[in-house]
Amino acid sequence: MAEDLRILHGNGGFATWLAALARIDVLILDDWAVAPLDPATRADMLEIIDDRAGTRATILTTQLPVEHWHGWIGDPTIADAILDRLLAKEQRIALTGDSLRPAKNRKGASTRDD
Repeated sequence: MAEDLRILHGNGGFATWLAALARIDVLILDDWAVAPLDPATRADMLEIIDDRAGTRATILTTQLPVEHWHGWIGDPTIADAILDRLLAKEQRIALTGDSLRPAKNRKGASTRDD
C-alpha cells in the first residue's frame, strides 16, 4: 500500500482518491500491521482513518494484538490518534484454533486425504 500511496502523491491523485475512499461504506484493511510503517504512510493512514471515523465502517484483520500497535505505528502522537478513532466504537472478534487455510498452503503439510 505504501508504494501505491507514493504514486498517488506523485501524480497528484491522493486527494481525489482519499475523498473517494471516505465515501466507501465498508473499508477492509487486511493483514494490518504486517509491514513497518514509514512516516509518510503513517500520516496517510491517519488521514484515511480520520476521514472515516464515526461515519463509515472500517474492518481490520491482524495478528498483532492492539497493545502492540503503538510500537508498530512508531509515532506515539499518531498512534494515539489512530487508536482513538479506530477503537471508539470497536467490535473486536478474536479467532482461535487451527488455521482455516487449506493444508496445501502450510509448509510441510500433506495435501492428500489419507
